[in-house]
Amino acid sequence: MITIDALSRFDLFKGLSESLLAEIAAFSEEVSVKQGEFIFHEGEKADKLHFLLNGSVALRVKLTSRPESVTVSFVSMPYQSFGWSGIVAPNHYTSSAECDEDSNLLIIPAAPFMKLLEANPESGFKVMQRIAETIADRLRNSRQALLKTM
Repeated sequence: MITIDALSRFDLFKGLSESLLAEIAAFSEEVSVKQGEFIFHEGEKADKLHFLLNGSVALRVKLTSRPESVTVSFVSMPYQSFGWSGIVAPNHYTSSAECDEDSNLLIIPAAPFMKLLEANPESGFKVMQRIAETIADRLRNSRQALLKTM
């Protein structure tokens, strides 16, 4: 089980109370994923939020104009989040996540996480602001990667 101290290192959770972090830790799960394995696929129903503990994950999208997927971002720094579609409607992954090397992840199921944020609106607002920043960053990265393919 992940510790409160470890959760406090994630940018997404900075400034949250210890009691809230303890609740998040209670329903979080640590998993190991081997190089080459997919964590999720583009278009699948998204019901989890993912965080990198160590390793590297490539985020890839399929283009109708190309047979191969295009890498739009790498998640390679510990404590980075990905798979934000799990907590943002319409809850379908907008990319595929494939491990570039053996990786350890923290997985947070979306349903209890969202209930917790709704019950704690001030903290929920902070978390969703940070999710919006992540989305904006990924959009910039995706745009740059896609422009390079043209």
